[in-house]
Amino acid sequence: MRRTIAKASIVTALNLLFFTVIGTGLLAITYQLTHDPIARSEEKEKLRLVTQIAPSETYDNDIIKDSVQLAADTLLGNDDTTVAYLGRLKGEPSIAVLQVIAPDGYSGKISLILSIRSDGKVGGVRVISHKETPGLGDYIEIARSKWITNFDGRSLDDPKDSDWKVKKDGGAFDYMAGATITPRAVVKAVHKALQYFAQHRDEMFKPHPLAKMEAASNEGDKK
Repeated sequence: MRRTIAKASIVTALNLLFFTVIGTGLLAITYQLTHDPIARSEEKEKLRLVTQIAPSETYDNDIIKDSVQLAADTLLGNDDTTVAYLGRLKGEPSIAVLQVIAPDGYSGKISLILSIRSDGKVGGVRVISHKETPGLGDYIEIARSKWITNFDGRSLDDPKDSDWKVKKDGGAFDYMAGATITPRAVVKAVHKALQYFAQHRDEMFKPHPLAKMEAASNEGDKK
C-alpha cells in the first residue's frame, strides 16, 4: 500500500515537473516571438510622433542620426539608457526630443516623448504607450483629446515650480473628473524632464561629429 502511494506521488511530481518545464518553455518562446515586434512597433510610433512635436522647420540637420544616449535618471524615469534626438539650426542647438517615463500612472508606467526647445520651452508632448483605464486614462492621447497640448510652450518658469500640479492639487493643469492619477503622473514627468534638460542641456548639445560633417558639407555646397 505504501509503495503504491509513494509511486503515485512520484508520478504526480514528475507530471507537475513536466508541465512546469513545458509551460516555462512556451512562455519563453512567446516572449522571444513578441518582444522584438513590439519593440519595433513602439520605435516606429516614437519616430512618427517626433515629426509632430519637432517640426522640420525647427532644425536643418538629421535629427534622428544626431542623437545621444542618456543614462538612467530619476528625472527621466527610465530604468535603462534612452535616446535623445537633437535638432540644430545653422549649427546651433534648436530642439531636443527626449523619451520620458511616468512611473506612477494608475495602471502602471506611461511612456512619453517630448520636445524641448533650446530656450527651455516645451515644443510638444505625446504618449507612446500606456495601460490606463480605457475611457478615463486614454484622454492623454492626442488622437482622443487635446489635453496633452496644455504643455505646449510651458517651461520651468511658466508656470512657477509650485504650480506644476493638476488643479485638484492646487496647480495649473486641468484634469478629467474622476481621473486624477493619470494627468498627475504626466504633469510630474514633464516637469522633471524640463529639470533634466536645464541641468544637461549643454552636455547633450556638445558638437556631434555628424553635425560637424553636415555643417562642412553645407558650407561646401554654398561655395
